[in-house]
Amino acid sequence: MLPLTSRTPEEVIFHRGDVPVTVRRFLAEVASLAARLPEDGPVLNFCADRYLALLSFAAALSRGHVTLLSADRTPQRLADIARLHGARYALSDTEVALPLPVLAPEAEAGAAAPNPAIPAAMVAAIAFTSGSTGEPRPHAKPWGALVAGARAAAERFAVTPGTSIVGTVPAQHMYGFETTLLLPLQGAGAGHAGAVFYPSDVAEALAAVPAPRLLVTTPLQLRALLGTGIALPAVSAIISATAPLADSLAAEAEAAFGAPVLEIYGATEAGSIASRRTLEGEAWSPYPGVAFAIGENRAEVTVPGLPAPVPLSDVLEAAGGDRFRLVGRQGDMVKLAGKRASLAGLGKILSDVEGVREAMFLAPEDLDHNPRARLAAFVVAPGMSATSVVAALRGRVEPAFLPRPVVMLDELPRDEVGKVQHKDLAGLAWRRS
Repeated sequence: MLPLTSRTPEEVIFHRGDVPVTVRRFLAEVASLAARLPEDGPVLNFCADRYLALLSFAAALSRGHVTLLSADRTPQRLADIARLHGARYALSDTEVALPLPVLAPEAEAGAAAPNPAIPAAMVAAIAFTSGSTGEPRPHAKPWGALVAGARAAAERFAVTPGTSIVGTVPAQHMYGFETTLLLPLQGAGAGHAGAVFYPSDVAEALAAVPAPRLLVTTPLQLRALLGTGIALPAVSAIISATAPLADSLAAEAEAAFGAPVLEIYGATEAGSIASRRTLEGEAWSPYPGVAFAIGENRAEVTVPGLPAPVPLSDVLEAAGGDRFRLVGRQGDMVKLAGKRASLAGLGKILSDVEGVREAMFLAPEDLDHNPRARLAAFVVAPGMSATSVVAALRGRVEPAFLPRPVVMLDELPRDEVGKVQHKDLAGLAWRRS
């Protein structure tokens, strides 16, 4: 059995407006909400307010209800998940039309309440893959694995009870769930309740919480922050995930904000499992207790709290000791003219070209059996042309990997957490080719 929270009663677990919420008050509100929940789960949790999202998760967990988490919060996707996974009710702080009861969680404290004990093997949440390479698939998250991951993250990023955590990633995305809800619940620090997305939101949220401050964000939102030139209150560190982070962007952010930029490596199947400081090199360091087994074109990871090793969709390369480098995704490796390359690796090479802000490569479906098939590149590079992009790539990549077509865009088509949907790129590429 593991406690709902590892924090002491008087510690601040969240900042909600100008009100610091202590663990004692949080536990009382958990008990109050839990008493109002239906008899059975699972439950859909799509609260925008992070504190209400945590409160809803904790109340459901204390009742033995599994929480269904989906980064895609469109009514159709939520309805599909509810139907396929037997959701009995939903918790939301906004109006939404769903074919099941929707309850509004309220932060109402009753009498002092105990810290519930939860079986470590209990499935506390089911997360879903993003769908960028296929339809979303469910991944069960035992309580013990979530606890171990939060405590490992607190250790890795030196989060203390006084650290304020401000996030721009939805709490229903696995990255946001782990860093902005579970980290204060089971690790350390105090979360910020408000929904934060735009640069002005970030500045206001950071100003509203005490130092030291940890900013949890994505490359997309980090670039937006830098693009506005907005001044931010001092931050102790910036954490990024969900998409590759260019060295140039990390360097610009460190110079602008005077704080280290750190990346998390993870997968929905396994959670957050490694990290690095972008400007210190390509190698990743596993979280405490996490072990990687790396073979040719396959890798798996053993994560505390998960019942078995988890196969990864990425191709990894040992980098000395327990560290590793990310080569690319298994479905990301392409072969042309007898040469092999990673689409992600090619994209990084192009992103490092002066004048290029963002770039991605995509392979056509007939690449393996059409000798005339070529890779496509999608490039955000104001002032450059497709011809100049190809010219800049010559000498950097094998001639077989020079893209055709090159699609110049104002921005890549990303979702709210910064992921690019491959189907959207495919439509752009072959429509313009």
